[in-house]
Amino acid sequence: MDRYRRQIILPEFGVEGQAKLKRARCLVIGTGGLGSVVSTYLARMGIGELGLVDSDKLELSNLHR
Repeated sequence: MDRYRRQIILPEFGVEGQAKLKRARCLVIGTGGLGSVVSTYLARMGIGELGLVDSDKLELSNLHR
């Protein structure tokens, strides 16, 4: 829980809010420019289960993401 200390100290969030995030499930459809950033932030926030779906093919032009 020390990792999420800055979220927990928010009065509107607290320990209960972090526990809800840990139990939450999220699906990100598309892992391009926006989806890759969103999924990173969700993981850092402590989301419980994170699914990623992208039907794109791996190409040199999108490898940096």
